[in-house]
Amino acid sequence: MTSQDQIRKNLATLRSRRGLSQEEVAAFLKISRPLISYYESGEREIPLPHLEKLSNLFGVEVADLMSDESAFLQANFAFAFRTNGLAESDLQSIADFQKIVKNYLKLKLIKDGGKKSN
Repeated sequence: MTSQDQIRKNLATLRSRRGLSQEEVAAFLKISRPLISYYESGEREIPLPHLEKLSNLFGVEVADLMSDESAFLQANFAFAFRTNGLAESDLQSIADFQKIVKNYLKLKLIKDGGKKSN
């Protein structure tokens, strides 16, 4: 499986697990809904700026979106949220918060000398 195939698979999985529609993700990225469909079907390659925004929204690293390891998909996320009635600005706030959490965890890992804590 190519990295683009893995990205599209992971994108669809994460979007579905978060209960987000293609329309909501498209609005968050400020692109058309069909483009999300093309990303998920593999008809179009996802540009890096979109991968970065998606990684923040889903609370994962960009490398996780490219990974064929499913462990990150099974992990507990920083927080859960309901998606009913979310506005585009709500998704941006969630993505901003997820980015803060990811950065905090990276700093904690550095502080702890590279040892992951439970």
